[in-house]
Amino acid sequence: MLGCENAVVEAVDWHQQAGPDGRLRLSVVARVRPRARQAGRCGICGKKRPGYDQGAGRRRWRALDLGTVTAELEADAPRVSCPQHGVVTAAVPWARHGAGHTRFFDEQVAWLACVTSKTTVTQLMGISWRTVGAIIERVGAEQLAKADMLAGLTRIGIDEISYKRGHKYLVVIVDHDTGRLVWAAPGRDTATVGKFFDALGEQRAAQLTHVSADGAEWIARVVAARAPQAVLCADPFYGDLRVMPILTLPGLLSALPAHPEAGIIRA
Repeated sequence: MLGCENAVVEAVDWHQQAGPDGRLRLSVVARVRPRARQAGRCGICGKKRPGYDQGAGRRRWRALDLGTVTAELEADAPRVSCPQHGVVTAAVPWARHGAGHTRFFDEQVAWLACVTSKTTVTQLMGISWRTVGAIIERVGAEQLAKADMLAGLTRIGIDEISYKRGHKYLVVIVDHDTGRLVWAAPGRDTATVGKFFDALGEQRAAQLTHVSADGAEWIARVVAARAPQAVLCADPFYGDLRVMPILTLPGLLSALPAHPEAGIIRA
């Protein structure tokens, strides 16, 4: 629960502290240190580096609550000298670099943000929505670094969605074979779609067979230039809108071919 893997627990203290509602709550603080093989590593690249100084002293990381009991980890935060990243705080196995929460805490928040409401996440975890956003960014960046979301794409969909009450837009790319979102970026123009094809690369763009879109010229123009072999298809949503007038009795009657033996009397 505390996320103390690859760490040595030196001591555990219990005390009371005021919660967000002003009432006293029981809190536990575990004093820990990384195991020898995990100590002295760069917080960014994770490689063993020589020590620089003791940093700003001891610090704490918020851990998952133990029922109604809040929990924190406390440890030294020395700095190391990395030839690639300079002087940085040494990595700790229980938290991501620069985070104020343990890995377990971050992952719990990220999962809740995907399956519950904003109010549920903030109230259950006792953090602000801004903190939730920072955690999602950390967890998402780590997961994206482990996988190539643009590998193996053949059939994709390109569309835009609005946010901030319709004043801003995101271009989103989905993989029709898996149903997953694979790329997104702010914007609503040819330059934004071009950034996706820049990230995709010429070789993988040549593997695209079908691209669905809403018929916007700023999408079609880029697709034709960067993936000319792909079939540009109408987005199913907009296709449904075009056939919707037919899906009524008068519409169906008008769409049927006239035939004397059909037994249909047109109005």
